[in-house]
Amino acid sequence: MGVRGLQGFVGSTCPHICTVVNFKELAEHHRSKHPGCTPTIVVDAMCCLRYWYTPESWICGGQWREYFSALRDFVKTFTAVGIRLIFFFDGTVEQDKRDEWVKRRLKNNREISRIFHYIKSHKEQPGRNMFFIPSGLAIFTRFALKSLGQETLCSLQEADYEVASYGLQNNCLGILGEDTDYLIYDTCPYFSISELCLDSLDTVMLCREKLCESLDISLADLPLLACLLGNDIIPEGMFESFRYKCLSSYTSVKENFDKKGNIILAVADHISKVLRLHQGEKKLEEMLPLGPNKALFYKGVASYLLPGQKSPWFFQKPKGLITLDKEVGSMSSAPESKQEVPMCTDPESKQGVPLCTDPDSKQGIPMCTDAESKQGVPMCTDPESKQGVPMWTNPESKQGVPVCTDPESKQGVPMCTDPESKQGVPMWTNPESKQGVPVCTDPESKQGVLVSTDPDSKQAVPVCIDPGSKEGFLLCTHPESKQGVPMCTHPEFKQGDPVCTHPESTQGDPVCTYPESKQGVPMYAYSEYRQGVPMCTYSESKQGVPMCTHTEFKQKSPLGADPEFKLEAPICTNPGINQEDLVNMEPEIKQQVTMVSDPEILKIARAHHVQAESYLVYNIMSSGEIECSNTLEDALDQALPSQAFVYRPVRQRVYSLLLGGGEDGASTCPTVKEWFVYSGNPLRHPDLVRPLQMNIPGGTPSLKLLWLNQDAGIQARRLDALLGCFDLSSSREELQAVENPFKALCCLLTYLFVQVDTLCLEDLHAFIAQALCLQGKPTVQLIDLQLDYIDARAVQLGSLLVRGLTTLVLVNSACGFPWRMSDFMPWNVFDGKLFHQKYLQSEKGCTVEALVEQNAGGGGRDPAPTGRAPGTAGQAQDSTGGFRVQEIDSMSLTIGEDTPLPGGPTDAHQLEEDRPARR
Repeated sequence: MGVRGLQGFVGSTCPHICTVVNFKELAEHHRSKHPGCTPTIVVDAMCCLRYWYTPESWICGGQWREYFSALRDFVKTFTAVGIRLIFFFDGTVEQDKRDEWVKRRLKNNREISRIFHYIKSHKEQPGRNMFFIPSGLAIFTRFALKSLGQETLCSLQEADYEVASYGLQNNCLGILGEDTDYLIYDTCPYFSISELCLDSLDTVMLCREKLCESLDISLADLPLLACLLGNDIIPEGMFESFRYKCLSSYTSVKENFDKKGNIILAVADHISKVLRLHQGEKKLEEMLPLGPNKALFYKGVASYLLPGQKSPWFFQKPKGLITLDKEVGSMSSAPESKQEVPMCTDPESKQGVPLCTDPDSKQGIPMCTDAESKQGVPMCTDPESKQGVPMWTNPESKQGVPVCTDPESKQGVPMCTDPESKQGVPMWTNPESKQGVPVCTDPESKQGVLVSTDPDSKQAVPVCIDPGSKEGFLLCTHPESKQGVPMCTHPEFKQGDPVCTHPESTQGDPVCTYPESKQGVPMYAYSEYRQGVPMCTYSESKQGVPMCTHTEFKQKSPLGADPEFKLEAPICTNPGINQEDLVNMEPEIKQQVTMVSDPEILKIARAHHVQAESYLVYNIMSSGEIECSNTLEDALDQALPSQAFVYRPVRQRVYSLLLGGGEDGASTCPTVKEWFVYSGNPLRHPDLVRPLQMNIPGGTPSLKLLWLNQDAGIQARRLDALLGCFDLSSSREELQAVENPFKALCCLLTYLFVQVDTLCLEDLHAFIAQALCLQGKPTVQLIDLQLDYIDARAVQLGSLLVRGLTTLVLVNSACGFPWRMSDFMPWNVFDGKLFHQKYLQSEKGCTVEALVEQNAGGGGRDPAPTGRAPGTAGQAQDSTGGFRVQEIDSMSLTIGEDTPLPGGPTDAHQLEEDRPARR
């Protein structure tokens, strides 16, 4: 994470950058300096997960009660000294960082393989040096903090950028995290979570001003330094040779510093002594070996610029020319030619302007100096603006023509005078006819567009030149994008229709604009009707498919699809839009090119995402791309499938619900890109996963019904949708009979034991027994629990169940929250060590009575959690164990093999067929 080598450099080479501070003292100082303002710390939660997870056991699936207690203590400590905490979580993986994400996931795979090898060899948990955070820790930490009353946010872009922006804009006390990127951002102070002593609230502050002083650079130079060293956007190897060149020419190499430390010093020295000489005069690509990586490098530097900030390393275009007067005032020597040049005085600026002599009229003409060639160029005075304009001499007529400078090419472009506006208009010379054609400037792209005069309206109409035929086509301006769109003339009506160019064939296709979305859609010409029909371009095949518009719902769908579906349809993305432009858009603008077209539904999904109230729903609906990190799975154990495959059918039905598959329409929905880690997946490309048709009594409800309708009977429809995602609609009555918080767990276990045929009754008893016994155990008793040994299969089973709980979060969010989230939070239904104990006991053949601890004492136990039926906590503590035996028998029957589950075995069979191909 962060800038390559900077953390070690700060710790070993520049330790004076680190200063021990006390949060309580800082908060008091902040209050005295800003009366009425609560000291606020922005917490990069993803950096803090390892610090927060203090339980000794981490291998069995997570000690969630103990972890929740640690989070509560953390929050209480800061609250006690009057400090407000704002927690940020990563909400997406940006495309520029996907390669880095993949690199870390593959590295984690190797670490997990070593962990399982150790378990099989030693039958115990590895040491903390091999620590791997439990699956789902980041997801459930969001909900834990929210239940503790903390403000918890999920990012729409890279979380560290939003953290730095929030800290700067809200005058925060500082940022708490562990990422050297926070040394690069010009934002509030940065504090280390790894150095935090919670008892005293002492930690280390890393001072970016002191870092700049040590490197002899400015704060504005830090983004450039970070990109030259390598970060999450710029691969470390991209400038490796450049860094060694800097090191070879660096004259102050410190013998007592390590190689990486000297490289950082050498690159900083090159910035301060070489690059800074041309800052603002030359572009970065003229000073650095950027090559084909120029765009990526610029984006890397810009990624550190917070709202309102600018970089001096971005080339500033020269300002406009001054007004001229033709009076000769004095003589001046040109610095290049060393010759004396006549001067005239500018009446506005009172500055001297050079003159040249016209060979025909023998009169003095003002000159300006070309910034590129350093040569003098004649000028004429614009009668309207009274400003001087460079001139170009037409070789045919020998007449002077005003010239304007192209800001991109820096070359002069001839101008003609518009008879209507009396203003100068740039001209383009046709190489065939040698005639000048007027050009207008696009206000959005700042590029010149050829103009033709409409014979009817007498108005100027933009023109584009076909590179193949050299013919001009009229352009119309798109009302939303403000970009020019070619037009073709309809042979029947003589009217112009917009045209788009197919990215593969480069041929123009007519375009129509949808009144709802205001977006241009290619049209397909039906010869028999002589009418244009809108087309949708599929991203995989790049082929256009004719579309029909449903007259009632006004939605677009490919021809041949069911016109009756009522869910939101995907928007066809304009193939001409540059993907880099999409990445640079603000989050609000990104919604215009999402998988779902309903702005109201997207707004709700976005709000739930930002407030960390849902999981993956907005990612699916906005970009159609999701990811899941590593899980503790044994790559050598082929008996248990990866969680990525086990829960894929559930996700596919969620895709159908969110993306508008509806009845018989799942096959027409767009595919979703899944970056899920599993054994044998090199992660070179995402898995393209199609939605799966749902089987819900009464049909698939719309998202507006599930999310917006507050009628009394809608909650039942939401539950139907949730059970439909697990294909458990037929088990509704049995699951409704189970009390909370076991209802959701039984739903998950029922799905698991149908989906995975290698699970057995002993596994089921272990899962249920740990959930029942967990309700009556205090946290301290769970901490003291000792295991005889660690079993590799039980480790994977624990992770499989926890990933199932995260899947429940996704489904519950997508269906409008039919169940309370607390019912499947792991601290209420799962404990890793307790499950492991029950698994080992069940493997030994212990009876159900022993599994539910029928001889255990009843004193000193926690009361039942909120949501449990009144009085059941006392029954669970009954020394006879009778109630627990009855309950485990009842739950086993609910999840038993005889329970009819239509569709389940078919999905499992299909999964087994698909797995080898996907691996």
